[in-house]
Amino acid sequence: MNKLEFVNPWNEEIFGEVAESSVDDVKKAMEAGRAAFNHWQNTSIKNRIEYLAKIRKYFVKNLDELVEGISKNTGKVYTDTLSSEIYPTLDIIKYYEKNLGRILKPRKVKTPAFLIGKESYIEYRPMGVIAVIAPWNYPFQLSVIPIISALAAGNCVIYKGSEVTPYVSVLIEEMFKSAGIPEGVIQVLFGGKEIGEEIINQKPDKVFFTGSVATGKKIAESAARDLIPVELELGGKDPMIVFEDANINRVVQGALWGAFTNCGQVCMSVERLYVQESIYDEFLSNLVFEFDKLNYGSDTYDDIGSMTSKAQIKIVKNHIDDAIKKGAIAITGRKLKEENGFKINPVILTNVNNDMLVMTDETFGPVLPIMKFKTEEEAIRLANDSPYGLNSSIWTKDLNRAKRVVRQLITGGCCINDVIISVANPHLPFGGVKNSGIGRYHSEQGIYTFCNQTSIVVDEGGKNKGINWYPYDKKSYRRLKKLISLLYK
Repeated sequence: MNKLEFVNPWNEEIFGEVAESSVDDVKKAMEAGRAAFNHWQNTSIKNRIEYLAKIRKYFVKNLDELVEGISKNTGKVYTDTLSSEIYPTLDIIKYYEKNLGRILKPRKVKTPAFLIGKESYIEYRPMGVIAVIAPWNYPFQLSVIPIISALAAGNCVIYKGSEVTPYVSVLIEEMFKSAGIPEGVIQVLFGGKEIGEEIINQKPDKVFFTGSVATGKKIAESAARDLIPVELELGGKDPMIVFEDANINRVVQGALWGAFTNCGQVCMSVERLYVQESIYDEFLSNLVFEFDKLNYGSDTYDDIGSMTSKAQIKIVKNHIDDAIKKGAIAITGRKLKEENGFKINPVILTNVNNDMLVMTDETFGPVLPIMKFKTEEEAIRLANDSPYGLNSSIWTKDLNRAKRVVRQLITGGCCINDVIISVANPHLPFGGVKNSGIGRYHSEQGIYTFCNQTSIVVDEGGKNKGINWYPYDKKSYRRLKKLISLLYK
């Protein structure tokens, strides 16, 4: 039996292992999920909320252990784990505890005059067994939120986390077990590509995938053969637009955090920074000054931790090398004593252009490329010149201009005078456009995306026939024609 090792990126220590799931395990998981769904879908909303509360309380009781465990398997600094893995997940749970009854309540809608005497409403019903396949960059948050959402909607879940961060999946499994959720309702599988493929072969009722564009397209192609609905939360190349009237001190801090939080391994990272030409020199000087103050690579309470995936480091270094070969200038600030293993120097790149990979492809690492722009129109054109459209940010004191620019950006979300943080508001739907994905979750959409919406029309059944039923004759035709004239003239 193959094993997945738990690797600590800080020191490359192997601190445990877990058995990799087999193809047979996937089949058994689907059978168990199907069986459990028969009961779970009829569990009252009140009871589901009680389970959510148990999970939330588990978070608080085991906070230090969760932070340490997640950081140990990802290389995140503790504050990053607490603020980006734990806090938004807790907020979503609390949001659903308060709002699940309202969200899932059958919704009455208007009935047109043509159907007078009838009642119309929508019911939100669970889909069945949901496959949640999650990534390694935020392996806790990006796993637990879709799992919680699917369970709250009344579905069962088969979950596979990344083989890069299997210990986080173990922590998630322990958490759900502690809540006493019935057997078969949430099942955790361990493995890589082969296990992910077999999950889809078992024909779940929906696939929720977070990860790379390339893998997302393969999953969509496989699922399409059986018309399995998919939701894809994919990559980004998020632009940050800085106008000349912006608060430079705030912008500098926002740019550094937006580019380097979680060592740049964020789908919403600032991966393209556009600064208006008139303030470019002043901005860059301030940026480099603050950049030199950052601590990274040696302690779990530093500003920037290590990378999580060695494979991703190769991509990052390739982007940096490509940019420098094509004329970019690299500013590395305080350098690491050793740049090896999972550690890499954060880099600011100037003199960049759109012939460089770092401006066109997702880098997903601690790299901040900066370009100048002259006019508002040019900034919009540069920001939209990308196959991605996940998030964006606009920095200016003129909020009218900011909102005008937002309306012209092709993006799933936008922050004004802030960065990334829109994903942390549980009331906002989250997702991207173009190659950044399909679908939305969080907010009410986080429940509805895991529901079949059933449209229902009710007639008391007293009349012998409907106005549009047989037999057809000239009299019925004239009656319908008169009704149309009255209703729509």
